[in-house]
Amino acid sequence: MDADLTRRQLLRGSAAGVGLAVTAGLASPAAAAPLGEYDVVVVGSGAAGMTAALTAAKRGLSVVVLEKAPTFGGSAARSGAGIWIPNNQVLLAAGVPDTPAKAAQYLAAVVGPDVPAARQDAFLRHGPAMLSFVMANSPLRFRFMDGYSDYYPELPGGLPGGRSIEPDVLDGRLLGAELANLNPPYLATPAGLVVFSADYKWLNLALVNAKGAAVAAECLARGTAAALAGQKPLTMGQSLAAGLRVGLLRANVPVLLNTPLVDLNVEGGAVTGVLTPTGLVRARRGVIVGSGGFEHNAAMRAQYQRQPIGTDWTVGAKENTGDGHRAGQRAGAALDLMDDAWWGPAIPTPGDPYFCLAERTLPGGLIVNQAGQRFVNEAAPYSDVVHTMYDKNPTAPDIPAWLIVDQNYRNRYLFRDIAPLLPFPDAWYAAGAVFKASTLPDLATRIGVPAAALKSTVDRFNGFARSGVDTEFRRGASAYDHYYTDPAVTPNSCLAPLASAPYYALRLVPGDLGTKGGMRTDARARVLRPDGSVIRGLYAAGNASAAVMGHSYAGAGSTIGPAMTFGYIAANDV
Repeated sequence: MDADLTRRQLLRGSAAGVGLAVTAGLASPAAAAPLGEYDVVVVGSGAAGMTAALTAAKRGLSVVVLEKAPTFGGSAARSGAGIWIPNNQVLLAAGVPDTPAKAAQYLAAVVGPDVPAARQDAFLRHGPAMLSFVMANSPLRFRFMDGYSDYYPELPGGLPGGRSIEPDVLDGRLLGAELANLNPPYLATPAGLVVFSADYKWLNLALVNAKGAAVAAECLARGTAAALAGQKPLTMGQSLAAGLRVGLLRANVPVLLNTPLVDLNVEGGAVTGVLTPTGLVRARRGVIVGSGGFEHNAAMRAQYQRQPIGTDWTVGAKENTGDGHRAGQRAGAALDLMDDAWWGPAIPTPGDPYFCLAERTLPGGLIVNQAGQRFVNEAAPYSDVVHTMYDKNPTAPDIPAWLIVDQNYRNRYLFRDIAPLLPFPDAWYAAGAVFKASTLPDLATRIGVPAAALKSTVDRFNGFARSGVDTEFRRGASAYDHYYTDPAVTPNSCLAPLASAPYYALRLVPGDLGTKGGMRTDARARVLRPDGSVIRGLYAAGNASAAVMGHSYAGAGSTIGPAMTFGYIAANDV
């Protein structure tokens, strides 16, 4: 079984890359390829790569997946695994009022002219088929994230109820010994609970909301039932990566860990394989690069992106250092969208940064710049908040910015995994991630902003909270703004006054889920040169390719949905 395939089963090749060998004994003809040669070589075992490999294998092609990390799953395994694919069978079964015309209208409005219409159309046409294919060829099942609005629901074709889905629970026992090789999550689920991404909206409110308390009880009940059944329940990105990996196990597709891409092999202008530290793996039909972004490559971030930027502010998989981008460039690929990322405000906590979702939206908090003034709708889509930070920073410094909350906020809401009423960790204070003071002027002094300005900003914000109308930044005007809020707060569930000492300031920097720039591809996921010609034998999907979302973000799952779809498209074209 390919779960037992490791680098010990690879024979070292010559410097020219002649020898990669895999031990015999694989069950299916698709896996019994000549030594070191396959129909398709896939680089990366994230959502894009594993979907591509599964698709190619089910076409009867021989496939190998090369993975740089000692684990499989990449950033997808670390994520909440929201998936944005309009008109898929899960949405339609849930009664979501979507249509192809609505979806096309909305995506065009969100993306604008940054992405060719043919690529947008390819994503929308093939996405539903991809999802149905994955469900038919793996144990994965999916749930509608009811109420998680599209990020711009007021645009033509936008849906306030949302189009996002997420994986259902999956029993990790299906992976057997391979479960030990699953990349761990960015934030671990509390022990004994089975939690879906859609549950966090309510878990934040468990202390102050009846439905929140009921959802918390349901998470515990799921965990208890799974324990009694002897299961190893996986949700979110863990479920997605595990389910795809089970599909590959059943299709006898080898996933070779600790096997990085060193370069692409090019012969006669076509890509014919992948050079690894142990030799060349040849590809008869083509190479599909799903190697992730370049978020952990400081030199590339300095070259392509605005300052300040930090590789320690991202939550992407640490192996994502742009290997596919650089190899693609050497093969002649054009790159697009390299200045952009799947941004979101992050708190630089010790260890991993914390990517803020609900915390900046819940009532009783606001974000200020170094002048002590608000500069953005705190509840806006997270990528927009960071775009605004970078746009305004040169003239009104806001990196870092500060999330200001009061004790009433801390008494009511979960913050990351810190229960209401409990203090922030001492390590956060020691790292300068959070400051605390008994008065707003004292807090301002501690974070280096003008005291009078901060006091004036909070007073003005409190007036908006009492009236329910934010005349400055329109917080609460969009249905999206209200997803992570408190229904008990009126007249605007996004807004509550800050009036209860002590006060807290949490440092915010431009974090991200990964970069979104990469190789330019066409509607068939083929990699293109700067002149628009196709590099034969080379495909790209996921964050190794320039995102079909352009500089925007249609809804939760706009990273993974297109990554899987273009992996599927590539494998059907190769």
